[in-house]
Amino acid sequence: MTNGQISYQRDRVEAAQGAFIRRVYNWMALGLGATALVALYTAGNPTLLKFIFGNTLVFFGLIIAELGLVIWLSAGINRMQFSTASAMFFVYSALNGLTLSVIFLAYTRASIASTFFVTAGTFGVMSFYGYTTKKDLSSWGSFFFMGLIGIIIASVVNIFLKSPMVYWVVTYAGILVFVGLTAYDTYKLKQMALQGFADEETEGKSAVLGALALYLDFINLFLMLLRIFGRRD
Repeated sequence: MTNGQISYQRDRVEAAQGAFIRRVYNWMALGLGATALVALYTAGNPTLLKFIFGNTLVFFGLIIAELGLVIWLSAGINRMQFSTASAMFFVYSALNGLTLSVIFLAYTRASIASTFFVTAGTFGVMSFYGYTTKKDLSSWGSFFFMGLIGIIIASVVNIFLKSPMVYWVVTYAGILVFVGLTAYDTYKLKQMALQGFADEETEGKSAVLGALALYLDFINLFLMLLRIFGRRD
């Protein structure tokens, strides 16, 4: 193979990777947009707010439904049609908007907006790093996943302890974990694109699943940062 052919092949691979990552980002942005619109609408609707947050069964039912959708999408996407996977992604984004509407009651809109831009900047930098780095980030996955498990356990325990110290330890640890996961998940998606896809349907479903991973990184990083930068009325 000549140098020209090698260069041409490399350019094709890089173009395919870039196209796939852009597709993932587009899906993620649509999901975030759906969440924001639903959250804003819910926050401005007292009847809907009372229905969700005035009834413990409804609120926890929504949380369980969200968890169920994430597990279903992650575990069963290979058996789904692309149309089903994309629809479920938007359903999840909308459900998340219902439960996240509470932040508009807890914090000022100005602090929510400023925290969103801080999150977007942080996310963008780490995602760019994950996409452009020549370093192998494969080992990051298990490390940050264990950190995530620790955060979940500590958060559940602190529901009963109500310890301010544990709250802030979880907050700062959570920021580090989701910053790391952002870079790792982007790196993983780049490697996935490098291996190629069997067909357009498979690529589409992989883009939706990748968007879900980055969406979760963004939302959780935003919520952790909001604990620090959020201002109450």
